[in-house]
Amino acid sequence: MSGHNKWSTIKHKKGAADAKRGKLFSKLIKEITIAARTGGGDPEGNPRLRTAVSAARQANMPKDNIERAVKRGTGEIEGAAYEEILYEGYGPGGVAVMVAVLTDNKNRTVAKVRHIFDKYNGSLGESGCVSWMFDKKGMIVLSAQGLEEDQVMELALEAGAQDVRPEGGAFEVTTEPADFETVRSAVEGKGWKTELAEVTMIPQTTVALVGKQAEQMLKMMDALDDDEDIQKVYANFDISEEQMIEISA
Repeated sequence: MSGHNKWSTIKHKKGAADAKRGKLFSKLIKEITIAARTGGGDPEGNPRLRTAVSAARQANMPKDNIERAVKRGTGEIEGAAYEEILYEGYGPGGVAVMVAVLTDNKNRTVAKVRHIFDKYNGSLGESGCVSWMFDKKGMIVLSAQGLEEDQVMELALEAGAQDVRPEGGAFEVTTEPADFETVRSAVEGKGWKTELAEVTMIPQTTVALVGKQAEQMLKMMDALDDDEDIQKVYANFDISEEQMIEISA
């Protein structure tokens, strides 16, 4: 599993998202709004909106909040005009980092992103400097408790998954973005517990970090994740799960 996905899974297990529910809701509302604006307000015909609404429901967002966000996107009610921007750069040790933002103030956001990169011994780069190192994929991480590899493999591949592999007490299911919701619905329909389910950017190669650089990288990830304008952060670091847990403690 890539470092970013291990980091996301550990945060999910620790309930970090719940501790920051206000910021989480803000990010989810932005994503629902922009998804509805770009692809229409019907989740059945808008895969991005369907994924965003599903994530909001998993976070226990009230139905009214979801509906208002959709209506802001379709223009039925007034709302802020968000701009989608992807910033690229390098973290400690030359780690490739991509930062996806939704903002109503580009100047404010780029200043904050640059400050975080600088603070943790990174550097903001030009557009396209690292995005070629990543592939867009659906990622579903299932708890392996009570499951056999063959049964997970059979169901996931039949539903359209690309690959299934065991990974540290879990099964990692990879899909094409278009097949993500179908595969997730299939595994959740069996009552299997998902530790992580998202459309993400998976690195083609990774950079191993230890010691101070590992600590700086995880602090950088936390700082970026904590900003309300930043929707997603992708990076190709490789840090052992034991060290991640130790640093995050």
